[in-house]
Amino acid sequence: MSWIKENPFVATLGGITLVGAAGLLLVGNHFGSKYQQSLDEYTTDAQLVAEGEKLALYPKQENLDAKKKALRDYRDSLSKLQIAFDKYRVVAPKPVTSQEFTDNLREADAKVRAAFANNTKLPDAFFLGFETYKGTVARDNATGVLNYQLGAVSELFQALAKAAPSEVKNVHRPKSIEEDGGKFDDPAAVSRALPIEVTFRGTEKSVRQFLSDLASSGTHFYVIRTIRVTNDKLTGPLPSDVRFEEAPAPGASSEQSTGIVLPGEAAAQPAQVAATDSSRKLIQLLGDEQLNVFLRIDILQFLPAKELPKS
Repeated sequence: MSWIKENPFVATLGGITLVGAAGLLLVGNHFGSKYQQSLDEYTTDAQLVAEGEKLALYPKQENLDAKKKALRDYRDSLSKLQIAFDKYRVVAPKPVTSQEFTDNLREADAKVRAAFANNTKLPDAFFLGFETYKGTVARDNATGVLNYQLGAVSELFQALAKAAPSEVKNVHRPKSIEEDGGKFDDPAAVSRALPIEVTFRGTEKSVRQFLSDLASSGTHFYVIRTIRVTNDKLTGPLPSDVRFEEAPAPGASSEQSTGIVLPGEAAAQPAQVAATDSSRKLIQLLGDEQLNVFLRIDILQFLPAKELPKS
């Protein structure tokens, strides 16, 4: 005890150091065991992940078989879709000389003008959308696609002439890349759009007939990208716009005044019905308006069919 009494500071410092060392030892043992536990858990999880990475994509064979069947069915549906469009497919537009294309264009223009004769007013500069080639010839590398487009445009205007609109107001055909000296090159494309814009004026019947004929074409595939229709008459008819016949005199038969024939009764004569049929005036007011129609139509040139993967 004499040494501790004689050296109190050193004795106190030594005691504190001893207690601190014991505490650090306890803490180290505690966190060392937690670290080992965490390391063991990580090692176990890492082994599970490594084993999972080595497994096949579909752990169950039935799932793998179902996936393969779905892919086969999808491939078959794509194949059938390609076959369905084969009648519109041209492997490569037939190349022609610049002069041959010019001759074909003039011939097509003459046929279309003859079809429109006496029915439809055409623009002064009308040339089927190929107005550029009225005074110049096409590039040799562009005649193939131009000749293909000309065939489709000629068919389009023949159908429009058959529908008998009152006026073709405007035709615009954007240039193809070949016409500017370029080359169409898109390895992923399955079709190519050759657009043309047409603005015309006609009855609702002529619009319906034209669109129906385009949809039923067996030689070219037309896609309507944009359509805008406006009516010449932007407001409804007024009561003062039509005059109805006076009511029939008392005793007049109903079938003569209305054109309605009841079972067992004689039909009215055509002249009698026409004289009293006010619906003719209603048709002029409500069903015979002229429509202004703008259409942007893509003529689809289907490219060679793609080879589908076997599995």
